[in-house]
Amino acid sequence: MAQFDVHRNKGTLRESIPFVVLVQSAQFDAYRRCVVVPLVRRSMLPIHTPTVGRRMNPKFHVDGIDVVLHPLDMVSVSVDQLGVHIGSLAEHGQSIADALDELLTRSWG
Repeated sequence: MAQFDVHRNKGTLRESIPFVVLVQSAQFDAYRRCVVVPLVRRSMLPIHTPTVGRRMNPKFHVDGIDVVLHPLDMVSVSVDQLGVHIGSLAEHGQSIADALDELLTRSWG
């Protein structure tokens, strides 16, 4: 497992959330759980969602599907619950880190 690896979502919401991206540092690879952020199918989001396209919700094209990072639904899952590894978003690592920073920043209170 590597940070920013993309896996198929094996959960019940896999139609609207086809993938998840691993966001935790490799220093935690020995643990039985990992932190992932959903990649939501762009077509499932309202057209006028105010945050889509901004810093917190970067858009990606994964395995032929337009998806949006959705950090508000970040979750820890058991490693054995990860679906098939299909690629990496490492080249977009900074925009993913920026999205998480936006979520966690204290600048707005």
